[in-house]
Amino acid sequence: MAGQYDLMLLLDPNAPEGRGEQILGDVEQAIGAEALIGRHDWGVRRMTFEIDHRPEADYYLFQFEADVPLLERLDHMLKITDGVLRFRIIKLRAGTPPPPDPKPEAARAREPRGSERVAARAAADAG
Repeated sequence: MAGQYDLMLLLDPNAPEGRGEQILGDVEQAIGAEALIGRHDWGVRRMTFEIDHRPEADYYLFQFEADVPLLERLDHMLKITDGVLRFRIIKLRAGTPPPPDPKPEAARAREPRGSERVAARAAADAG
């Protein structure tokens, strides 16, 4: 019997153009349209601690129904995918309320890709 799950996905906002959309498409395809309950884009947010010298991540929440083989495929796929900073799959208990909307002041708009972000990243890697 399939259970309900949340997948919290943190993507690298500095990944090459289009990589994030490709990862999200792969996740949606793996889950399947009939099992997907909801997809929430929480935007770029500051993380509590840096991961790979990145202070921010693109946050996405997927809610879906799945069985063990699908969970194993998702786990394997996300572990080896470049551009995924962190992910967590959590089984929901019956009667769990829907996720709250994130606080709007905590999120910031995605910036257009520009050379200043690339230069800042290169300086951080060099130091």
